[in-house]
Amino acid sequence: MTEFLARQERFASVGSTNDVVRDWLAAGTAEVCLAIADEQTAGRGRDGRRWESPAGAALLLSLGFRPDWLPADRAWRLVATASLAMADAAEEAGGLADGAIRLKWPNDLVVEGVDGGEVRKLARVLGETDGLGTADPRVVVGLGINADWAPADFPPDLVGSMTSLREASGGRPVDLGVLLDAFLGRLEVRVEALRGGRFDVADWTTRQLTTGRDIQVAGHDGSLETLRAVGVDASTGGLLVADADAPAGERQVLVGEVVHVRLADPAPSKRGV
Repeated sequence: MTEFLARQERFASVGSTNDVVRDWLAAGTAEVCLAIADEQTAGRGRDGRRWESPAGAALLLSLGFRPDWLPADRAWRLVATASLAMADAAEEAGGLADGAIRLKWPNDLVVEGVDGGEVRKLARVLGETDGLGTADPRVVVGLGINADWAPADFPPDLVGSMTSLREASGGRPVDLGVLLDAFLGRLEVRVEALRGGRFDVADWTTRQLTTGRDIQVAGHDGSLETLRAVGVDASTGGLLVADADAPAGERQVLVGEVVHVRLADPAPSKRGV
């Protein structure tokens, strides 16, 4: 265990690593704490959706922070920072080119170009908070990345939408221990920078898959809009979309306003990244 981690535990099987870390923080555990599981029986994504994988096929972990050093309205940057650290680490572990792993707002890591250019989900990141704006803020960042998962074993209903680091690397086996070490090394550097007030806006912005594309945004009220994504807001973490009626020709969509965001056009736009 490095000095960066105040507590680290591995579980053969656990309901949810996010729940484990949340309980640790509630009991007074210092940051940064880390729970890793070979298997989760009640893993989840946003809005209660399930996140499951066979034992040993994915790297499943949750990190706990007490970010009294970070303004409450910047807590989302911990999720973004973990996403960037994993993107870097996965590219190294999979022998992929820099920038091969993209971020699909708000919380997916994806690979573009699998099977003729389709976008496939590689990982999901889930941030959960308690006490933001108080003297005891807590943030849990859960991350599940499909790592050494052979395509032949993908769930039939997800074959067309998911991938793994093994598939993206052309069948190269992925050592979960090597991937974890690479992730933690990069995470430590990025978190220390964040503590010093430095967030990697350039990398976070450049990796955004949605910029310049038409997207479908589903709201909690049942609405479904097709919009043109034009960027992201580095102050709020929001998605910027074109809106002719807005003063600057664009408006902001925040994470808490949406159920999901999907690409409306499968091919990259000629007007954006």
